[in-house]
Amino acid sequence: MAGVDECREALRELAARLDRHADMQERIDLNRTLACRVTDLGTAFHGRLEGGRLVDLADGDDPKAKIALVTGSDDLLALVHGQLDITKAVAARRISIKANPFDLLKLRKLL
Repeated sequence: MAGVDECREALRELAARLDRHADMQERIDLNRTLACRVTDLGTAFHGRLEGGRLVDLADGDDPKAKIALVTGSDDLLALVHGQLDITKAVAARRISIKANPFDLLKLRKLL
């Protein structure tokens, strides 16, 4: 099981990667609040997705977030490091994403 610091660092890596690629990819019109809930650690992180970037990443949950990613710590790390396919993980119920269908389509372009 990965620790809270490892999860926080993985999300920062994801934010940096999205930031580097935001100008190269087609501009994604997705401005939503995001919560990442790590079930096995009983912790959460929150931030905002803006135009293909993950910004304002902080500790703590946002119960009103428009997009919620719910997963275990090891699956979060595997997802961020490209070792876990998001579609297969959702189908296997290793990861749960709560969002409206249009946002899910846009998220696929980011991940």
